[in-house]
Amino acid sequence: MPSDAITPNAAPDDLVELGRITGAYGVKGWVKVQPHSAQADGLRRAKTWWLTRLAPETARGVVTSVPTAHRVLQARPQGTAVVAQLDGVADRDQAEAMRGYTVQVPRSEFPATADDEYYWVDLIGCAFYSDAEGEPARVGIVEDVMDNGAHAILRVVLQRAPAPGAEPEPRLDPKGRPMEMLVPFVAAHILAVDLSARRIDSNWPTEI
Repeated sequence: MPSDAITPNAAPDDLVELGRITGAYGVKGWVKVQPHSAQADGLRRAKTWWLTRLAPETARGVVTSVPTAHRVLQARPQGTAVVAQLDGVADRDQAEAMRGYTVQVPRSEFPATADDEYYWVDLIGCAFYSDAEGEPARVGIVEDVMDNGAHAILRVVLQRAPAPGAEPEPRLDPKGRPMEMLVPFVAAHILAVDLSARRIDSNWPTEI
């Protein structure tokens, strides 16, 4: 790893993983990053990336290194990816050694969004409600956000109504797999987004 990395204990407490390094780009030490969503502004504009090495999964789970910071000298889009030159990474071998590292940026450094814009990472984990039956009802939780080229799509894991005091549980298909539905993230179907309440309201039908 580059010798100028900031000490691990300086890591901010609001780091958000925005992508992973997939390998080297060119021969001058640039790295190639696959963002977790089509919204890569946070990666491209950040002056510092916090990198974490993921070790192979063990019987006790995935072991990770402590995040270390690396100054971003240049970053630009390259197709669906982002390529960047990091301070202290001078050749292809060093860049290739970072393959698989996660790239994190403090949430506080994300560029501001307009009133009707949202970072995909903020939508993940929101409870999803539908009033298609006349009354708003929780039907699931947003597990992922994807891009179909025209707009974002929410992947919602369906949940059963919980018993009083219990947590919602996934609805399962006949083979025991969690049931999902895809919802276009467009104004015609998304009625409200309340990030403070971690809730999204829609009129999307929930029958599968």
